[in-house]
Amino acid sequence: MAGRRALHFVFKVGDRTKTAHFYRNILGMKVVLSLAVKDLLETVQQLQNFVFSSSVFPSFLQVLRHEEFDEGCKAACNGPYDGLWSKTMIGYGPEDDHFVVELTYNYGIKEYLMGNDFLGLTIQSHEAIENAKRENWHVTEENGINVVEAPGGYRFYLIDEPQPEKDPVKKLTLASSNLAETLNYWHGLLGLTIVEEKEKRATLAYAPSQMKLEFVDIGKPVDHAKAYGRIAFACPASELPDIEAKMKEKEQTILTPLVSLDTPGKATVQVVILADPMLQVMASPFDIFQSTVGGALMIDFSLDGHEICFVGDEGFQELSKVDPKGNELLSKAIAKDKSDDWFQKHRVQKTSA
Repeated sequence: MAGRRALHFVFKVGDRTKTAHFYRNILGMKVVLSLAVKDLLETVQQLQNFVFSSSVFPSFLQVLRHEEFDEGCKAACNGPYDGLWSKTMIGYGPEDDHFVVELTYNYGIKEYLMGNDFLGLTIQSHEAIENAKRENWHVTEENGINVVEAPGGYRFYLIDEPQPEKDPVKKLTLASSNLAETLNYWHGLLGLTIVEEKEKRATLAYAPSQMKLEFVDIGKPVDHAKAYGRIAFACPASELPDIEAKMKEKEQTILTPLVSLDTPGKATVQVVILADPMLQVMASPFDIFQSTVGGALMIDFSLDGHEICFVGDEGFQELSKVDPKGNELLSKAIAKDKSDDWFQKHRVQKTSA
């Protein structure tokens, strides 16, 4: 559909220090500023790669923006947690024309149990492969593609070709327990175009130039565990009420009805949060709650439950402007974070979600 585009995927992280190192120094994600600044940074980066190792000479401006929050998000952006948390947007360029990553960090949680819902993010970057080797980061190979894992177990597939000038993020892969129903939802209800469909897998997108969303039928239930993510799409704000109304009409899951989200000192955005897809199945009342009432019963059954955020593009374009201080803010937040010391002092273990 015109005017809709993929923005980012949310990862919950338990160790910001190791995670920041991975995205900065292995994947090499960076901020694109004005052309003059970009040229300067590229020149410095070339000198850095020639003379210094990344562990000695720090990377430049790799964070799009970093924000700290005193309480949980009204749309559960940080998961079902109410305490202090932070959000870091990191990528190869601004979300106007790049698919980026949102890292959410809850201060009291050290790790999250992984499910089978997230299968990988594919990036075209020979440079990232070389970075991994230089940093002695573990690299494996699957079907001719290099694979690395971020802290927490998130998998990244690295295509061994030069990183393109445009967005090198090529594909996000998620699990499906029923590919036909997944396509009915994402293509039929959300309007993504089916780019390619093969046995057990299909790729979709809102536009040919955008990052592709791939679903793989894993032949079993999708388990999100505690590390579950969320994919975000931008659309004209005027479409948000229509999206919500359509999902109500089709009796689909709405996790968060249309709501406005505030970020201190920045633009307010409107969002609707969904989960895919809701089915109705026949079941015996006796099998469910041992009812004495005979006959069949229609019950709602959430098939996969991937979280989907639609955000009004007008407000989001203002909110998502690249912050030149983003990298500095993240580094300061990591240095200031004494939560590990507090838990150790009080002889309490950080929570494992």
